[in-house]
Amino acid sequence: MTFPVIAVTSGEPAGIGPDICLSLAGHGLPCRAVILGDLGLLQTRAEMLGLPVTLHPYQPGQTPPPGSLEVLHIPLSSPCRAGKLNPANAGYVLQLLDTAYQGIRDGRFAGMVTAPVHKGVINEAGGPFFSGHTEYLADKSDTPQVVMMLAGGGLRVALVTTHLPLREVADALTFDKICSVSRILHHDLQHKFGIAAPHILVAGLNPHAGEGGHLGREEIDIIEPALARLRSEGIDVRGPYPADTLFQPFMLQDADAVLAMYHDQGLPVLKFASFGKGVNITLGLPFIRTSVDHGTALDLAGSGRADPGSLKVALETALQMAQAVFPANAQQ
Repeated sequence: MTFPVIAVTSGEPAGIGPDICLSLAGHGLPCRAVILGDLGLLQTRAEMLGLPVTLHPYQPGQTPPPGSLEVLHIPLSSPCRAGKLNPANAGYVLQLLDTAYQGIRDGRFAGMVTAPVHKGVINEAGGPFFSGHTEYLADKSDTPQVVMMLAGGGLRVALVTTHLPLREVADALTFDKICSVSRILHHDLQHKFGIAAPHILVAGLNPHAGEGGHLGREEIDIIEPALARLRSEGIDVRGPYPADTLFQPFMLQDADAVLAMYHDQGLPVLKFASFGKGVNITLGLPFIRTSVDHGTALDLAGSGRADPGSLKVALETALQMAQAVFPANAQQ
């Protein structure tokens, strides 16, 4: 029997990425999780944490020993110490992503899970500006638009706008933007989650969803026309609903996802329900990519106090998506 092979990039080497990747040993999922990272770094961190982990070099087509953790060795550019950032390793961090992406293109990996990176230290190293995993992978795959969705606590929340100052959000909400984000969300719920007819609830922008135009006209002028267009295309979008009453069990009971207008409209609710067990999913890419819902936590690296819960859920989610995309498990 064959299982999907999921690449797991270990992220910033000075952060908790290596620590939480080591926790995947013996996780027991019906997939092969291959850690991309420096073997020596992972071995040193395992010893620091007192983890009796057996690291096994990844070989396509070969079954690893039971209980071992498969590692695709990518050497560090420079020595690394837990908790101490080193810009010399920026190229190493990007090579992890490049290798995972190439492995997906070659058919060796069914998808990738990414441990956190530190954008600041990558940019300190020079070279093209690095704004994050999502943008980097979109550029590499020539993907014109991606959508950020977080899942956890029984919720899926996608965002029309992401990391914008609040005063810029209203101007960024356009008819075309709402339509294109909704189409990507609908498509990926069908094709990456196996939901035949997704039901999507849409939040309004303003308090009380604008209260008939008395608290803002974005709902009347932009959001409602966009949703009408989407419905004419056969996409089941409902709303716009006031955000303060949308996230209730009776509203969500038959919903497959919520579309929020901005970052802090939808994500505080989801993170309250799932923090430490949530997963970040990039929609719109021509491959499966999930990530943790937290940062590098430099102060916890090597301490044994890092919570691996989000990484494990991200791996489980990538596996579920791989099983929807590759139902025959036709991987090595």
